Amino acid sequence: MATPQIYRKTLLPVILLLAAAALYPAAADGDEVLALTESTFEKEVGQDRGALVEFYAPWCGHCKKLAPEYEKLAASFKKAKSVLIAKVDCDEHKSVCSKYGVSGYPTIQWFPKGSLEPKKYEGQRTAEALTEYVNSEAATNVKIAAVPSSVVVLTEETFDSVVLDETKDVLVEFYAPWCGHCKSLAPIYEKVASVFKQDEGVVIANLDADKYTSLAEKYGVSGFPTLKFFPKGNKAGEEYESGRELDDFVKFINEKSGTSRDSKGQLTSEAGLVASLDALVKEFHSAADDKRKEILSKIEEEAAKLSGPAVKY
Repeated sequence: MATPQIYRKTLLPVILLLAAAALYPAAADGDEVLALTESTFEKEVGQDRGALVEFYAPWCGHCKKLAPEYEKLAASFKKAKSVLIAKVDCDEHKSVCSKYGVSGYPTIQWFPKGSLEPKKYEGQRTAEALTEYVNSEAATNVKIAAVPSSVVVLTEETFDSVVLDETKDVLVEFYAPWCGHCKSLAPIYEKVASVFKQDEGVVIANLDADKYTSLAEKYGVSGFPTLKFFPKGNKAGEEYESGRELDDFVKFINEKSGTSRDSKGQLTSEAGLVASLDALVKEFHSAADDKRKEILSKIEEEAAKLSGPAVKY
């Protein structure tokens, strides 16, 4: 069956887009800690390097507070071949945690090279203290590395140029450095920023509302953290009232901005699909040659009506 030249020209960008989605998943950055499971634990731990393992639960507040410090630790030891920085989700892998006597969260244990007999870490839960401990156990001399952030840090000078940009959908967290809930949210919010860092039309930002009080007052901030969404069509801002887990944020941004990301930053199966054209494309595929020109005209008419994120496809 001959394929009209116009069909090939129309289809080529779609094919390239789908190929890019398959080959370039745009995984989220910023997770240097190796996540262990029941099946991988003994393949990684007790082998030819020492291992520091955090046993945690996703709902645990102390674990959330530890997360950015532990991530900084892992980034620091990334190139140290003699050390593994890892974690185990005890909600998901209960048998591993039970085997090593874990009864509270987070529990941090050091497994020497070639051993599955751990030592419990009892020190402070800061990147500095953890680094000092691992260096002493593993006979290394690693310095703490700075972990690059994907969150845009706002000031009085930059707020308007970033947040009020009519070409961007902007989520802003108004926080205070001393706020416990803000500290718990921080690692989740960092992951949200990593998920959407490939999407030019989305900005995940924060503002120290304790320092820039005039902006906090301007936008009615009375508690911390306060989250406000500034979409392209409403720069007055609207309250973010969804949940504060990673999946909640990802679902919200996808719905509001027309993006198609999962919680790992990868493109979903919906990426690049335009619902209003889907039925017509299927009809075009199954149509006889003499009907395709008519259907193609309908597709072009519908494509001309598109607005928002769908236009780029």
